[in-house]
Amino acid sequence: MKTLWFDPATDTDLGGLPDVRPETTPFGTVETYDQVVVGAGITGLTTGLLLARAGRRVAVLEARHIGAAATGHTTGKLSLLQGTRLSSIASRHGKGAVEDYIQANREGQAWLRHYLTHRGLQVDERAALTFAATSSGAKKVEQEYRACRDFGIPVEHVDAPELPFDVRSAIRLDGQAQIDPMVVLRALADDLRAHGGHLYEGVRVQGLRHGTPHTLTTDAGEVQADSVVLATGVPFLDRAAFFARLHPQRSYAAAFTVDEEIPRQMYLGADNPSVSLRTATRPGHDGELLMVGGFGHEVGRTKSERRHALDMIEWTQEHFPTARMVARWSAQDYTTIDELPYVGELLPKMESVQVATGFAKWGLTNGVAAALSMTGRILGKEPPWSKSLRPWRSTEVTRPGSLRSAASANAQVAAYMAGGYLSLLKPTESSPPEGEGSVGHSGVAPKGVCTVAGQTRSVAPLCTHLYGVLRWNDAEQSWDCPLHGSRFSHTGEVLEGPATRPLPTAPSPSHDR
Repeated sequence: MKTLWFDPATDTDLGGLPDVRPETTPFGTVETYDQVVVGAGITGLTTGLLLARAGRRVAVLEARHIGAAATGHTTGKLSLLQGTRLSSIASRHGKGAVEDYIQANREGQAWLRHYLTHRGLQVDERAALTFAATSSGAKKVEQEYRACRDFGIPVEHVDAPELPFDVRSAIRLDGQAQIDPMVVLRALADDLRAHGGHLYEGVRVQGLRHGTPHTLTTDAGEVQADSVVLATGVPFLDRAAFFARLHPQRSYAAAFTVDEEIPRQMYLGADNPSVSLRTATRPGHDGELLMVGGFGHEVGRTKSERRHALDMIEWTQEHFPTARMVARWSAQDYTTIDELPYVGELLPKMESVQVATGFAKWGLTNGVAAALSMTGRILGKEPPWSKSLRPWRSTEVTRPGSLRSAASANAQVAAYMAGGYLSLLKPTESSPPEGEGSVGHSGVAPKGVCTVAGQTRSVAPLCTHLYGVLRWNDAEQSWDCPLHGSRFSHTGEVLEGPATRPLPTAPSPSHDR
């Protein structure tokens, strides 16, 4: 599936930018930097640029290519009205923490808008609307309205007659924006290099040895750094157990040409499933496109990912009868057990290794805010709002809602672990139909078999993170882990962490094509 934002001139047959492998190993000898940033999305590249501007010797390491994960697959909304996020956070935290979250997003939004304007890059100002078409969703909209007004965000009730369906309740915040996220990442990468920073794509970090300096092991050699920033969606280091404190979710998006008039603002539904709408322009397409998103689920925990994507397309065609799809893709995001992002030290009192995760699909504002927070700590100018986002906050273990969320998440992990191993009791298929895959056993060995582009392949279907049994994703033709959200390509390469090692190849089936 091809994200709308990638440059068509460099798309591969599989869609998107090609993964990058250096022609030569970048670390022939162990190099030492002031800071190494892992991950080249909005958080990692902004962090790298801010440090390079401050005169630090910095390197950004990216396992695939810039924008390969969440940032390159976002819908590109830059907003303080974030669906029903504020009321959700306010239900679990005190006034100070909510105010800090708002201020973090306000500063992240302001920094990014100023950066784009200064660079002469396009920013489309739009209003943001949260709407509901059902009575249950309308209650959530009203809760969000009250939370926004209580904390000084000037939302207003509106009717939203431009939407082609009945709306029971809607609120609007003017002066927000929509952007092309890959334009942002390319500009940040160029500026990083212009300020003396280094960006290495196609280099996967596999481990970290603590010391003075720290040593990062990669598939392209070792590199050392006085401090490290992990901006990888979910941190790949298990020692802090972030994988057990996050909910990994996939959601879907598509772009359409339509003959009807397209609603002009940015919309996000409070119903289930949630629906996101905005406009977009792209080279090669006359006029504006309609972008639709949502219809998400937890990673690896649905019978058919394809069904979610089809539901999105069918919803669009029901409400926009002339819709013709030109691109479809999906994204992976993470929500913390207490709703606030984690930004700060990997472990208590370990200031030299920082993490940023849990942006709950609002990474453009939260990711930049995280970069401002982490570089502030490194440079001795930490923003005052950062304290509420630190990963080791007391509210996470003292508030009942957070404890219930953590207990439920880990109970589900145990259930999926047990269910996965039961699925290995059946013999595996020798040659699944095109686009399909299954797990089972071949002799005494677990085996996952799939057929993609006419070729049948087999892998050992155990996640290389904590050995959960993988499930076949029939929308993206990947192997997904229902435990903690790791994902692998049909050939076994890592797509999403916390796994860092590819899947071993199982013995080839007897009916390979």
